[in-house]
Amino acid sequence: MELPLVVGIDGSEHSLRAVDWAADEAAVRGVPLRLVHAASREGDDLPRADVRGGPSAGEPADSVVDIAARRAHRRDGNLKLSVRISDGDPVPALLREAHDAVALVLASRGRGRLVELLLGSVSLGVAAQAGCPVIVLRGRHDNQARAGTRQRVVVGVPEQRLPAAVRFAVDEAERRHVVLEAVRVWRRPLHGSGAAGHGPGEHADGHERRAADGLASAVRDAVADRPSVEVLEQVVEGAAHLVLLDASTRADLLVIGARRGHGPHLGRVAHTLLHHSVCPVAVVPQPA
Repeated sequence: MELPLVVGIDGSEHSLRAVDWAADEAAVRGVPLRLVHAASREGDDLPRADVRGGPSAGEPADSVVDIAARRAHRRDGNLKLSVRISDGDPVPALLREAHDAVALVLASRGRGRLVELLLGSVSLGVAAQAGCPVIVLRGRHDNQARAGTRQRVVVGVPEQRLPAAVRFAVDEAERRHVVLEAVRVWRRPLHGSGAAGHGPGEHADGHERRAADGLASAVRDAVADRPSVEVLEQVVEGAAHLVLLDASTRADLLVIGARRGHGPHLGRVAHTLLHHSVCPVAVVPQPA
């Protein structure tokens, strides 16, 4: 079974932009695209199965998905496309779809039931719990999957190993034929925390060296069988959320990892990037 790329839609211009991005990404990956619309309105009896025909007269949900389907086919007429309408709330509906998807794409804002600032309850909730990578579109309309303007994928590589995110970033850089920038952030130790016999400067240098060695190891493992991927390693002192926010200004896609198994929550870094990144952000789950 060929797993689809899933995109959440609600009829807003932001979600139609997500359809554009997802159609390009599906074409790059060579996978089908599935449009998912969660319509939670009391009294509706909407189908849960795939809907492959045109819109039904007088049915707003069908109209939403029909417009989105036509938009996707304008991006790529050969795209394999399916549509699913759910009568449940958006977060559980999208999480169900994530069980059988290569990735899930969401807009950063929506309307109607999704407007709970899609970036409050929906995008954050899905990104924190989905079993597949979740890509939340941020930034301007020139951020496209197939023809990125910055020709770079950036991945944050924390000290706590999250290899799934690094592998995902390598795959995306290879598909796009762009540079992969791998970033490891380190912090200078507090005064008085250095090892005996070492001054503050020496101790800081040791932290930086260990950060560089850890980054090199993580990248080496991920690109061992991908010699065509050009990798730029960056070791930066500072706060991770600020360093990666700055890195988003030079990327077409920013990739971060999220460890699963510790509750439906995202950390400060993910929250900051999902709200303020200049480019789309991919949150890649790492099993506990």
